[in-house]
Amino acid sequence: MKMMISGGGTGGHIYPALALVADLQRQDAGAQVLYVGSKRGLEKQIVPQKGIAFRELKIQGFKRKLFSLYNFETVYLFLQSVRTAKRMIKTFQPDVVVGTGGYVSGAVVYAAAKMGIPTVIHEQNSVVGWTNKFLSRYVDKVGISFSEARAQFPAAKVVFTGNPRAQQVAEVDSQFSWTELGLQAETPTVLVFGGSQGALKLNQAMVAAIPKFNDRDYQVVFVTGERRYEEVMEQLKKVPINANVKVLPYINNMPEVLPKVALIVGRAGATSLAEITADGIPSILIPSPYVTADHQTKNAMSLVKQHAALLETEADLSAPSLLSKVDQLMNHPDQRQTMAQNAKKMGVPDAADRLLDVCRTAIQMHHE
Repeated sequence: MKMMISGGGTGGHIYPALALVADLQRQDAGAQVLYVGSKRGLEKQIVPQKGIAFRELKIQGFKRKLFSLYNFETVYLFLQSVRTAKRMIKTFQPDVVVGTGGYVSGAVVYAAAKMGIPTVIHEQNSVVGWTNKFLSRYVDKVGISFSEARAQFPAAKVVFTGNPRAQQVAEVDSQFSWTELGLQAETPTVLVFGGSQGALKLNQAMVAAIPKFNDRDYQVVFVTGERRYEEVMEQLKKVPINANVKVLPYINNMPEVLPKVALIVGRAGATSLAEITADGIPSILIPSPYVTADHQTKNAMSLVKQHAALLETEADLSAPSLLSKVDQLMNHPDQRQTMAQNAKKMGVPDAADRLLDVCRTAIQMHHE
């Protein structure tokens, strides 16, 4: 199979794309892949490191003030990118073109659809992004990760696939031990992680809660986010940190660490939820209020409704509220066990396979 894939801007669009590519390469050693990203997105750093052919387009999103010079430039860049994408498609001649979100995928998938190439988009969130809403009119198939997204797309095109990232995580045979971080191997451990950038309010609550966490029977791994590590350590200068608490800037082997986690506290981004449901981990979710259409709250609620997670709003977050929720779950292994089973039921450990099948169906539709 020759696959052209596009997803850009944030990890939420890039990691599912990479997981799909990894699954394709595992199933089909002769597969050829071209990843098209944006000049400014994270994908420019991440994709080439994986040894995947990468091309870039210059593109930007719309701003609220509709009739502005910036938005006219946005339209111009979009049309220019569509033309460039058409040239890339003619040269590469893909069997299928896949978009996982972000403005860049809008131009690439739209160009492919207009050229009559089989097209598939994947929506990671429960609330559909602007680009995917626009593309859904033109593409052959739409893969979704949350059943809540189904009603926002043309019904005949929708297939529930889950998030391909879930399969990458589910397939990891973890040899990780907490002893690698200087902790006890068998003691139940809470992972607190506000995303790669770190979450300021969560970090503040954690700094205030550490004196109490120090005297718990369980262990706490607090990941600050690289950008915020210095300021957190500065705030903790006068606070003793016991042997059961570890403060780290980042964890780069998350798929290995996750199976060993007893409870996770963090954001409700689509990638995180795909990972924690794939592994069946109980969670306390603190949705980011800074995202479009408050989609993280809606993502989180899908787990809360199934009794797989507890919700803590950023507005209500404080050291005491965080402590009481963590204590409640860490002191009741039976409750954690039930939440873990409920999370696991929601997980889609073959999501990448499912999305690849959708790609094959789209190709088949054009041959019939």
